Amino acid sequence: MTKALFKKQMMELFSFFWQNKKKNRNRKGAALVMGIVLYVAIFGGMTVLFYFMAGGLCRSLVMAELDWLYFLLTGLIGIALGAFGSIFNTYAGLYQAKDNAFLLSMPIPVTKLLTVRLSGVYVMGLFYQLLVMIPVLIRYILVAGPGFWKILSAILTIFLQSVFVLILSAVLGFAVAKIGSATKRKSLVTVVITLAFLVGYYFIYGMAAQYLQKIISHPQEAGERFHNRFSPLYHMGMAATGNPVSLLLVTIVTVGLFCIVYAVLAGSYKKIVTSEKGEAKVQYREQQVTVRSSAQALLAKEFRRFLASPTYMLNCGLGVILMIVAGVALLIKADTVLNMMEAMFSGNKDVISLAAAAVIGVFASMNDITAPSVSLEGKQIWMVQSFPVSAFSVLKAKIKLHLLLTFPPAAVLTVCIEVVLRPELQFAILIPVVAALFIVLMALIGLFLNLKFPNLKWTNEVIPVKQSASVMLSLFGGWIIIVALVGLYFLLSGIVSPAVFLVLTGILLTVLSLLLYRWIMTKGAKIFETL
Repeated sequence: MTKALFKKQMMELFSFFWQNKKKNRNRKGAALVMGIVLYVAIFGGMTVLFYFMAGGLCRSLVMAELDWLYFLLTGLIGIALGAFGSIFNTYAGLYQAKDNAFLLSMPIPVTKLLTVRLSGVYVMGLFYQLLVMIPVLIRYILVAGPGFWKILSAILTIFLQSVFVLILSAVLGFAVAKIGSATKRKSLVTVVITLAFLVGYYFIYGMAAQYLQKIISHPQEAGERFHNRFSPLYHMGMAATGNPVSLLLVTIVTVGLFCIVYAVLAGSYKKIVTSEKGEAKVQYREQQVTVRSSAQALLAKEFRRFLASPTYMLNCGLGVILMIVAGVALLIKADTVLNMMEAMFSGNKDVISLAAAAVIGVFASMNDITAPSVSLEGKQIWMVQSFPVSAFSVLKAKIKLHLLLTFPPAAVLTVCIEVVLRPELQFAILIPVVAALFIVLMALIGLFLNLKFPNLKWTNEVIPVKQSASVMLSLFGGWIIIVALVGLYFLLSGIVSPAVFLVLTGILLTVLSLLLYRWIMTKGAKIFETL
């Protein structure tokens, strides 16, 4: 039974590789190969970036005989990315799967079901962590030429770190479930707790990173002090280099923490999953009904769907928070940012303005609200298809939701950037215009991809929100577009000024948006009608 449940969990987790959800059948032949090649290209590109990032760091630290520090620094990056990849999915993955009640009604021990659910969270965190740690380990082998024991120790430490990521995710999921089960506004509580957890986690991570930078500047002087003050982290680094005592200590602590967390989860899992505490009791009250147009009603429906799902909000609307935080941080650190930008671009204010537009695009692309919006209709899509409105009206409401949630925080970030940079008038106009056009394009791309790669047969909303082809392609696609535009500017910089390039970029974004809008209005609407 455990094997069957685990197989189901893994097949569901990675079904985007081999299943065509639109046609409800497995991909075969060229379609399967192209899908695999596409994902390998996306994630392979990330590993290449981390490989080059590790290059200079590895060589300098190995020469200084600080191999442990190399593995500590890169290990923290791997843990951070692994947590980012799994932590938003934990609550939904463990406690909100639609087949939880069905599986609990069967003669399946709660511990088996919990183990299978945790395996999904673990694999997703490990997947993101390995994007960092595989190239890091390869670089270390090429530079240091370690023996078999050191390589084995490094691999074991990586997997111990992945268990620590699982512990972090499980603790957060448990905290959200316990507090959420006792409140009426579970979605709001989930979002607030998760964001607070992330703020605290990355604050501690940032403080550690600053201290580690000092160690890199003065490794021999700071090494001993670090050993005394941050012994657990020191042993984590030493474990990866083959120190048997450190490896044993890290193993005991990690396994011990996991056992404690697992015992707590196992003791409360069934009660939390089957609990209905905090649900709002519906009591009829006579009240006046506000008449809305069909467009307003559809938009209100999209807002309710977004606000009802913590997983949807955290994974696809994180850019809302990040843009506001980035804008405030920019105002606080204005002098530091200005000095850094001037050093990077040799004081060229026009190029700095161009870079500012790219930064807004990067943050805006972290909102991919339209990318899972069709899939989230699920098996109830027939209801919205039966509404007395056109399919395009339904799709247009999804685009409006993306724009309404992305434009205001993007405007805040843009104002903060212009207050700090004080660009010339032409750039002060072009930056927000190009940013707005990019946001529109990303909303249309997300919906286009989801119509091409819908998934209506999910049992856990983590699947369409976090693990679908449309979401991955939309998120990474936005970054690829920005990188491509940056590369194009450097190719044309000799003949085109930054201001002219922004104008041309705006024209290109407008043309692409019009083409996608036309497609959604015609072919996309027909696809939606037949899903």
